[in-house]
Amino acid sequence: MLLRKGAVLLIRRGHAPFEGHWAFPGGFVELGERAEDAVVREILEETGLRTRIKTLVGFYSDPDRDPRGHVASAVYLLSAAGGRLQGGDDAREAAWWPLARRPPLAFDHEEILEDALRCRARVGERKRPGRRIP
Repeated sequence: MLLRKGAVLLIRRGHAPFEGHWAFPGGFVELGERAEDAVVREILEETGLRTRIKTLVGFYSDPDRDPRGHVASAVYLLSAAGGRLQGGDDAREAAWWPLARRPPLAFDHEEILEDALRCRARVGERKRPGRRIP
């Protein structure tokens, strides 16, 4: 997930479930792929942005979170590392939305966003001059 200056990066879904609704970019890990590599790949495919992982937000595994079946998700805070914002792959469009005026989100992404904002605040608190973050 990408957060910056009071905004969150979202994609408009191009396929069911939740076709046409806004959600975080993401997707499935391919056979033989690490989850960390999958998130960077999926963000690039769906938004055109290159990213780096900053930290893990959490792991979401409620059996009812996705109508397609039991889907578990690892969610990472990312930083942008280049590219040009554009919808791609199975995302109709990609856009930065102000946190205060964001649309309703698909799946359990509202809960995840709240967790990510708390995580970002904790990570920011640990960044002090002269201290190394493990």
